[in-house]
Amino acid sequence: MDLAIVIGVIVIALAFDYTNGFHDAANAIATSVSTRALTPRIALLMAAVMNFIGAHLGLSVAQTVGSGIIDAPQGRHGLVVVAGALAGAIVWNLITWYFGLPSSSSHALIGGLVGSALAASVSVHWKGVLEKVVIPMILSPVVGFLLGGIIMIAILWIFRRSNPHKTSRGFRYAQTVSAAAMALGHGLQDAQKTMGVIFLALVVGGHISPTADIPEWVITASAAAISLGTYAGGWRIMRTLGRRIIHLDPPRGFAAESAAATVLYTAAIAYGAPISTTHTITTAIMGVGATRRLSAVRWGVAGNIVTAWVLTIPAAALVAALAYFLLNLIIG
Repeated sequence: MDLAIVIGVIVIALAFDYTNGFHDAANAIATSVSTRALTPRIALLMAAVMNFIGAHLGLSVAQTVGSGIIDAPQGRHGLVVVAGALAGAIVWNLITWYFGLPSSSSHALIGGLVGSALAASVSVHWKGVLEKVVIPMILSPVVGFLLGGIIMIAILWIFRRSNPHKTSRGFRYAQTVSAAAMALGHGLQDAQKTMGVIFLALVVGGHISPTADIPEWVITASAAAISLGTYAGGWRIMRTLGRRIIHLDPPRGFAAESAAATVLYTAAIAYGAPISTTHTITTAIMGVGATRRLSAVRWGVAGNIVTAWVLTIPAAALVAALAYFLLNLIIG
């Protein structure tokens, strides 16, 4: 019976990974599509491939999620805790996807883990949550905003005497590279979170040692699920990011993607922090737009997005707690 539950949790985790892909696909390609640097179909295919590659580039984020957030108990009870966490994250992802709000799949997962753990009276590593989640959650959007603005100011100064038409055409090609870098960063960050959850399920199910390496099949399955989800696309959110926050041209799209990719790589490789690709690219777009003039940013739309950000962790935690109680009644 416990093996069946482990398999069920793994399937749910891969389903979350898939929803993460189509929910966050827009993060990597919205700016490139909105500036017509790439067609939607080519952009989605490129993002899917780069997500798959990025998922194989490191494991530090997976280790944080797998062992640094909660201390799940061994056996069936621990599996129910993990399943409840995933249910909370998936439901919140679907709600925000339906309304076209680019909230964070990462923070939905963290909120799900914390909510399910609290409902089950399981220990939460609050120091790890503070250092690896809360502080990066605050800093990454700020750094994304500032870095996006700095890169854009540098571009404006360097190309101040260039022909605008030729410059724009050149940055259309450059955006192919920056969009690929952004998609690679998404795979590096988000696929690893699913790896961490599957690893946690295998540990509490007694099928692997807590000190073991993450199995290759877990890495490949997580990479494949997020890639398939990415190719399924996230058109509602793409429209919000690419067109409704500011009007983007190729230089600004390049600046936003470059800034966001830099933050994603630094957080994953240097700190193992599971930050939000959504937060980072959205604030980078806002920072780039603010270099034109503050009124160029549609702050009303940005306000709706911030509201979704603030709600994500507590909302996913609440849904996860309810899911835990329900699952515990059925299979606990």
